[in-house]
Amino acid sequence: MEFRQSPPEAPGNVATMSDQILDVDLLAFERSTGLARRAVVDGVRRSLETGFVYTSHDLSEDLLDTTYAMLKTFFELAPEEKQRFVAPGANGQTGYTGLLVETAASSDKPDWKEMLNWSAPIAAGHPLKRKFSTAYPDQLLPEAAVPGITEVLYRFHESIADLQRRFLRVIAEGIGCHETFFDDMVAEGPTLTRAIRYPAMSDLGEDGHVWAAEHGDINLITALPRATAPGLQVKVGDDWVDATPPDDAVIINTGIMLERLTNGVIPIGWHRVVAAPGYEGERYSVVQFCHPRPWTVLAPVPSCCTDEHPQRFAAMSAADALDEVLYEINLVETARRV
Repeated sequence: MEFRQSPPEAPGNVATMSDQILDVDLLAFERSTGLARRAVVDGVRRSLETGFVYTSHDLSEDLLDTTYAMLKTFFELAPEEKQRFVAPGANGQTGYTGLLVETAASSDKPDWKEMLNWSAPIAAGHPLKRKFSTAYPDQLLPEAAVPGITEVLYRFHESIADLQRRFLRVIAEGIGCHETFFDDMVAEGPTLTRAIRYPAMSDLGEDGHVWAAEHGDINLITALPRATAPGLQVKVGDDWVDATPPDDAVIINTGIMLERLTNGVIPIGWHRVVAAPGYEGERYSVVQFCHPRPWTVLAPVPSCCTDEHPQRFAAMSAADALDEVLYEINLVETARRV
């Protein structure tokens, strides 16, 4: 749901080292002052030149285990059973999305992935839901097929959303803003969690090993706490770098909205998902896209505009930016691009 294809570019060689993606300590940032805190901020800024960073976390391993196990149970259901949980008119913002639907914006070849999407429910009378109904659809989760999954997925969603809110405070200080700069912006935003199953390559019946084509996310930042197999690659210069985080680290990457807000000081984290040559198994991951409220005006902050780095982007609402990308990636059900 949150992907945009990069401009055409020579693919370069596949790199074997990921030294430019740094491992930082969010918990040290929160517990420290002075130079120790600043060191985390500086590390994040340097790492985000790639669009990616790894961070420590305090997520519950039991919650992660339970969430991934229940999602695997769902994805192993028969195709016709999963189709019961497609949410008509939701444009991929909740419920199930099948294989070969989402498509990179500059491609006519859909991605090999199926997905379950959810976010935190919001009151029916809330002005955000009344004004931006597409961004806040009524949630559809497979409770009838996997009893107990709704409560687990909502707990998982809030746990990752809290981690992302906290990490944005590091980024805020790094761009010269107060640490709370993003707090109100993301409060009750349409942050979306997505579970993805990439099918085994032996099941695809065609050559190639690309599960999801090169893209950048539309939102502010994206968090990936765990994947069951390698496959995520990051574009650094002209090279593709395998994202290989330390054990128990969360991967954070940047999106188009953050690039606009920072006037390009923090670039988009371009990435793709591929099966390693010879790997024939499937892959599961759960990612969360941190969104600002739709009425947020995405205009570069003054601290990121200088004589040497003049303003690059005009103001645009977060709602309009999201709507444009949903069409480009083929998720608008009444206006499929391909």
